[in-house]
Amino acid sequence: MLKKTSHFMREANFIGGAWVGADTGATIDVVNPATRQTIGTVPKCGRAETRRAIKAAEEAFHSWKKTSANDRAKLLRKLHDAIMDNQEALAELLVMEQGKPLAEARGEVGMSAAYVLWYAEEGRRTYGDVVPSPWADRRILVTKEPVGVIGAITPWNFPSSMLARKLGPALAAGCTAVAKPASQTPYSGLAWGVLAEEAGFPAGVVNIVTGSASEIGDELTENPLVRKITFTGSTEVGKTLIRKSAGTVKKVSMELGGNAPFLVFDDADLERAVAGAVAAKYRNSGQTCVCTNRFFVQEGVYDRFVEKLVEATERLKVGSGLEEGTQQGPLIDEKAVEKVEELVADAAEKGGKVVAGGKRHSLGGTFFEPTVIAEASPEMRFMQEEIFGPVSPIFRFNNEEEAVRLANDTAFGLACYFYTADLGRAFRVMEGLRYGLIGVNEGIITTVEAPFGGLKESGLGKEGGHQGIEDYLDTKYVCIGGLGL
Repeated sequence: MLKKTSHFMREANFIGGAWVGADTGATIDVVNPATRQTIGTVPKCGRAETRRAIKAAEEAFHSWKKTSANDRAKLLRKLHDAIMDNQEALAELLVMEQGKPLAEARGEVGMSAAYVLWYAEEGRRTYGDVVPSPWADRRILVTKEPVGVIGAITPWNFPSSMLARKLGPALAAGCTAVAKPASQTPYSGLAWGVLAEEAGFPAGVVNIVTGSASEIGDELTENPLVRKITFTGSTEVGKTLIRKSAGTVKKVSMELGGNAPFLVFDDADLERAVAGAVAAKYRNSGQTCVCTNRFFVQEGVYDRFVEKLVEATERLKVGSGLEEGTQQGPLIDEKAVEKVEELVADAAEKGGKVVAGGKRHSLGGTFFEPTVIAEASPEMRFMQEEIFGPVSPIFRFNNEEEAVRLANDTAFGLACYFYTADLGRAFRVMEGLRYGLIGVNEGIITTVEAPFGGLKESGLGKEGGHQGIEDYLDTKYVCIGGLGL
């Protein structure tokens, strides 16, 4: 396994086109969550190394921003091809450090390449305007220009595709980047340095640093050369980054926490709803920001839905992500398991009925049984807290108004899903839900062509779609006078 992935498994940081260690020589262990064995180390860098990466990115920006959109598109297409040519090796590396099933990892790597290809084209379409002038002898132009150096901070749950969503539009727009991948899953982030190098990106355009989240984050947010911060992660950390970015008035885009509701109405196609529920809940062991956090099922189909979901849940194969047929891997670490145990215990104390799973898996380590909890109630912690694990709490509701009210009863507003066969209800509920992403009779809805991002405390800005490149561009107005017309 290591032999296949060793070309991409870099135990060094990528700064200014060179592979380097931390100034102090300090390292961080990277652990395989399925085996709990250390698979390698990465540099434990801090402010000084990050400052050098920012300087390299700033120097590269002066020439990179002058390249044509077409030339940048050609390099991005090469980057796309490099990812797809090495999809299997990159997927195996991702499984080793993150734990998800190999099939899901292949899909994530493929999605990473798709984002790069999408923005290779979108970068050629960052159109400006010629505005009709109110003055006869003047002309008004509106142009779009790259913001400059961007700082990208990415999470451990999708360590490849989350970086693709940021690097793709940034590079296409003409920006340069300093990226910090999560310490639990740094190799999939460092692999982007290898890929960028092989695709022919100039030194300094892409820089990858690993190490202290607080030191690297502080340098990225406080350094005036960085003009934009893009972050995917918890709402708590996102708020801190927004506050720290205020000192230099940076652009920020934040994809933060979620508390996704999944509504099933009496008229829903139950088979389709259950299939969507499994996909929306148990993908990546429930460790995604758009995973269902709360199921709300109408009284008339409640018992049947619970029965069918339990059957589907108990069929899921739990195991190492590299084993054939695995559908659910381990949780990322012991802290994640303890959080899930706390939430299950809280539900049981408050009248919830554990009807499937409910405890650590017999495989040991950080494996946890796919779990279903019936008779959930609003006073349980997962009404407001993100589970980030394979637990399905199922609430009852009586009518449409109650369902929408319960679904919206959260500070978050990222993703939601609902199932109904009534067209009028589909529009009423869709318009009543305060979420940035809505799946109607679908449990998996993310695609590169559509804008991804939340409302309320789930974030700012969009990733994907034509909207995803806008945050990497500055709009400039030019008035040309004295034309003597």
